Amino acid sequence: MAFEGLAERLQSTFDRMKGRGKVSEEDVKEMMREVRLALLEADVNFKVVKKFVNDVKERAVGQEVMKSLTPGQQVIKVVNEELASLMGGEQSKIAHAQKPPTVVMMVGLQGAGKTTTTAKLANHLRKKQNRKPVMAAADIYRPAAIKQLETLGRQLEMPVFSLGDQVSPVDIATGAVKQAREDHQDYVLIDTAGRLHVDEDLMGELSRIKEAVNPDEILLVVDAMTGQDAVNVAETFNEQLGLTGVVLTKLDGDTRGGAALSVRAVTDTPIKFAGMGEKIDQLEPFHPERMASRILGMGDVLSLIEKAQTTVDEEKAKELEKKIRTADLTFDDFLEQLAQVRSMGPLDELLNMIPGANKKALKNVQVDESQIGRVEAIVRSMTKHEKQTPSIMNASRKRRIAKGSGTTIQDVNRLLKQFEDMKKMMKQMAGMQSGKKKGKGNFQLPFM
Repeated sequence: MAFEGLAERLQSTFDRMKGRGKVSEEDVKEMMREVRLALLEADVNFKVVKKFVNDVKERAVGQEVMKSLTPGQQVIKVVNEELASLMGGEQSKIAHAQKPPTVVMMVGLQGAGKTTTTAKLANHLRKKQNRKPVMAAADIYRPAAIKQLETLGRQLEMPVFSLGDQVSPVDIATGAVKQAREDHQDYVLIDTAGRLHVDEDLMGELSRIKEAVNPDEILLVVDAMTGQDAVNVAETFNEQLGLTGVVLTKLDGDTRGGAALSVRAVTDTPIKFAGMGEKIDQLEPFHPERMASRILGMGDVLSLIEKAQTTVDEEKAKELEKKIRTADLTFDDFLEQLAQVRSMGPLDELLNMIPGANKKALKNVQVDESQIGRVEAIVRSMTKHEKQTPSIMNASRKRRIAKGSGTTIQDVNRLLKQFEDMKKMMKQMAGMQSGKKKGKGNFQLPFM
């Protein structure tokens, strides 16, 4: 995940501060020196770092401490709030015109992922906001750009407006808006051309499109992995076009994350979305306060809940809850839950959203995604009766299951034992009253 190095440095610094019953001005200065270095190493713009450090110092030194918190925790709270403020404070939502269609210009340099992001945004608008978008292919220069958008449109079963590559982008954009109005579409997402670097021709063309369609949004698609270059690109586009928002792509990559912390502060343009992977549904609204919490190792419970709500069947969840209470869990239930958890995204990403489950806490936890496939293969090789009643397992049944799943008898035995341990743990949890009884806590999931 982005910010990995920054998160580790900051969490390590704050761990030393948390338990302090008293925090002196010197303690705050020492901590802010560490924070300053961590931010600069993460490629955050130096002017942004200077202002951030000064703002935190001003609030943290001599501030009234809330009764429920230790002074150390209060300082961390200040850093968390200022970090969220740096990235925009509150979530900035995409515009919605009173009189449809809402016109969105997607702009950016070549290679930032503009065309894919246009399709991801269209998918998000339809799935999450129940809107009817159309994508307009206005990049007539890059070979196969129009074909790429049309292919993505077919995958999503979504309309793409195209007039080929012999018509001017301005005419394509105006034609798309006119057509969308006639077809009662809610949004027009215009995929514009990019260049390898900013030049006058590119800006001139984008300015003419802007003048012709009067967009409600001009979203800059920028690659988070380019660090400070991302900030420079954002500044130039903002000066020339007047951006209304930024979409950061590749925020899931092994990047220092400085772009996300700098773009908003330098351009005063909100980050509206973040690309968290290559799949078409991996575009998320950008929540500054949630991102700040994740960087500081405080988790991101709201995003975790939202992921769960979109993937978990409510009726099945209630049914499962009853089974857990009575420890009446079968391998069919186990398989179903495994599928739902997998659909929420990579397991290490989900663990990072759990409060307190920072890198330090997860250091010894190895999530092996390939093991999940092995577990599923073992369960799918069981008969219905075996899934419902694992106690009937004997040597010949285990041999057959191992052969059918391409695993070993030891793998089958391990899964059966872990499944029994899990049921015992559930029984203990169901029997707990006011925390008087405690399980041994040594159960390990079969994919860890």
